[in-house]
Amino acid sequence: MTWTHESEMSTTRVILTGFVSFVAKFGAPRVDEVFGPDSGSPGAYPALNAQFLSDTVFRIRIFSFDINGEHKLQKLRSNDGAALDYGLLSVPSIFIFASKTSRHVIFLLLLEVDSYVQSINQSSIHLNIYHVHGHGSSLTPNSSSLLSDVLLHDEEHVKALSERLANKGLGSGSAKPPKSGHLLEPNSASIPLNPGLSIGSGNYYVKLGLGSPPKYYAMILDTGSSLSWLQCQPCLVYCHAQADPLYDPSVSKTYKKLSCASVECSRLKAATLNNPLCETGSNACLYTASYGDSSFSIGYLSQDLLTLASSQTLPQFTYGCWQDNQGLFGRAAGIIGLARDKLSMLAQLSTRYGHAFSYCLPTANSATSGGGFLSIGSISPTSYKFTPMLTDSKNPSLYFLRLTAITVSGRPLGLAAAIYRVPTLIDSGTVITRLPVSMYAALRQAFVKIMSTKYAKAPAYSILDTCFKGSLKSLSAVPEIKMIFQGGADLTLRAPSILIEADKGITCLAFAGTSGTNQIAIIGNRQQQTYNIAYDVSTSRIGFAPGSCH
Repeated sequence: MTWTHESEMSTTRVILTGFVSFVAKFGAPRVDEVFGPDSGSPGAYPALNAQFLSDTVFRIRIFSFDINGEHKLQKLRSNDGAALDYGLLSVPSIFIFASKTSRHVIFLLLLEVDSYVQSINQSSIHLNIYHVHGHGSSLTPNSSSLLSDVLLHDEEHVKALSERLANKGLGSGSAKPPKSGHLLEPNSASIPLNPGLSIGSGNYYVKLGLGSPPKYYAMILDTGSSLSWLQCQPCLVYCHAQADPLYDPSVSKTYKKLSCASVECSRLKAATLNNPLCETGSNACLYTASYGDSSFSIGYLSQDLLTLASSQTLPQFTYGCWQDNQGLFGRAAGIIGLARDKLSMLAQLSTRYGHAFSYCLPTANSATSGGGFLSIGSISPTSYKFTPMLTDSKNPSLYFLRLTAITVSGRPLGLAAAIYRVPTLIDSGTVITRLPVSMYAALRQAFVKIMSTKYAKAPAYSILDTCFKGSLKSLSAVPEIKMIFQGGADLTLRAPSILIEADKGITCLAFAGTSGTNQIAIIGNRQQQTYNIAYDVSTSRIGFAPGSCH
């Protein structure tokens, strides 16, 4: 950070490159704890850079902008005798606090800115999944440029996810042989699943209750995340606007913060890839969670009563009660983590319902209320085609499978088998399916060859480089795309899962090439629409069943 001043009251130019969140509340760390060994000269600290930001235990946002405003130089003294000079810069809707002492450095940015049960019986509960832009969604889009924002957010998500996998040394994965027996345990909890565009997200959300008495919140479904969390009062640093009122733990009879000595706190590193922190004085466990797209959450690791339906509850559900966040979470209250980790909602429900779940993601224009579902527990395996669930030793919580072929209108792309030998991840948090460059180029060429004989080409839109003139409804002769997996399971895609209406009169192919050197395939939620998809963790297999979300 560069901070200059000429007098006690002056106009100041600030170039902000990063900040450490949450320090003001939980105590400034020593310089050598955050920055590493001192350089030897008083007041000299290493420059903020990407490597430092990725190594520090605090969540730091990287961005650059200039601000002009007035500041007043002030001085305080800490209880350890260190002098503290700080400047407070005030401009419309933005407050920046920066300080440097003999022992402490702080950078802090603050930006101003029913019933959900579809069906229930003794063996299952059915709750809806919503797409944020779908019918039945309680959340309304805020911007006409929402799709563009969603696509840019999705690209950042995929880039960072690819970097994470590359840095962790991702291999092709390994599969455990399926065990005999049922796909899922006899009991199940089923939750309505909803399209997320109406809450400003390209993802899907469920409505879950938390606290005693329960309050219901829109929570984004994420198979790539382990820790569940939602925004909490008093929101000490920054919380984004959400559709539901902020969760207030002080009014819940069953809420408690977990300590740094708890077993759950010791599991945070595996769940979030970040070390836990301890609050000064109370020894409360603090988490920092990153989501691969510059989004993050910081808060207390907590427990409270989770309500799936009126008669289906989970006492002492472990989750994050966030106090600071950044990113495109839309107007959702938080995230439900369904990855393969001990802190995920799946693991916490496994003793009751089994270590498996399934869902069906509705299209955004689903005519039914909600239209989709998330089911934790029993589903008949007879309707599914299965493929082995692969496990990467460096990223064991994520869900991998093996893609063996792609066809367009029944014809293979003509690629060598070696091209398909790349890791393939299925992820509900990715919107548009990504393919390695050579694979995507072959798919695009085959698709355009058929489409261009009937429809005029249109300019590219955001990350979508293959577009045609006409609405999605008017493009009636779209060739079928089939993605085939090891063992014969497949996703057979038709127009609503192949194309996306980008603008008035412009519809684009909802696939993209993987950027960067890490060539992986990611099956996004657009291509998963209307399929029943089962994740049987106990027998290491993933199942696909075509149909609809009923």
